[in-house]
Amino acid sequence: MKNLDALIIFARVAEMKSFTQAAESLGIQKGRASVVVRELEQEVGATLLHRTTRTVQLTEDGRTFYSRARDLLSEAEELKSMFSLEGTSLRGRIRVDMPTVLTQSVVIPALPQLMEAHPDLEIELSSTDRRVDPVQEGFDCVVRLGPVVDETLIARPLGHLRMINAASPRYLERFGVPQSLDDLLKQQHRMVHYVRNLGSKPDGWSYPTSAGYKSLILPGAVKVNSVPDYHEAGLAGLGLIQGGYSSLLPHIKRGALVEVLPDLRPEPLAAFFVVAHRRNLSQRVRAFMHWTEDILKPYFDSPQASSSV
Repeated sequence: MKNLDALIIFARVAEMKSFTQAAESLGIQKGRASVVVRELEQEVGATLLHRTTRTVQLTEDGRTFYSRARDLLSEAEELKSMFSLEGTSLRGRIRVDMPTVLTQSVVIPALPQLMEAHPDLEIELSSTDRRVDPVQEGFDCVVRLGPVVDETLIARPLGHLRMINAASPRYLERFGVPQSLDDLLKQQHRMVHYVRNLGSKPDGWSYPTSAGYKSLILPGAVKVNSVPDYHEAGLAGLGLIQGGYSSLLPHIKRGALVEVLPDLRPEPLAAFFVVAHRRNLSQRVRAFMHWTEDILKPYFDSPQASSSV
């Protein structure tokens, strides 16, 4: 290939699933993007994209080609900056996904400082509660809570997110402040139930024992499948909740929630940085990962394993 422009245009179209949006983000005409990708397909001898009137999707060959193209573009970015002095301002685009509660409570409040230090850095921040596909959806890195079961992905341990028990003052006035597991039953406490899919069985109230963590089923009339809604239900006094320390701490500081049963906190959630490939991470992606790790440290226990990602 004569240059990397074709790869850049192809990768952006694949990530945004749209020639129009990709062209606008790159500051070029839609017609040019279409022509460049068509010429690229002729050059490599394969159809890389399925085109319809509504969307653009990678073909099987396109997914393989996209993965290798991302590697090549990352390596090219690394080559351009390999002789840069340390402390040079980062530039370019980063696409990252992380849980909504971490984004809202920790990452976004800290972003102004990062953007001030690196004004040429562009961040596309997705915050979801589902498990995204870093390759298929074009993310440079993903913060994931819970186990990583896809062996094709590289997971770097961040640590374990501390979890706490909490309730609103209005709820505690009505049911009392529990001092033990027995109180949860004697005082007829209720909990808000979080489920990934409505209709599935809730996990119950998690608590530690000498034999590991166990679960106590408490009654509750409200089920939600969104973490922010789960927290809002707790704030509204609908029941006890168990959530991440980082996301509930602001509510506790302003008195909207109260921590209960601090000696019986639920099991911490393992957290990971997930990337599609260990090799060829650009300088800006590595820098963003280290920055994110630093701002999350106050809310995480140390990782049990190390990685070279």
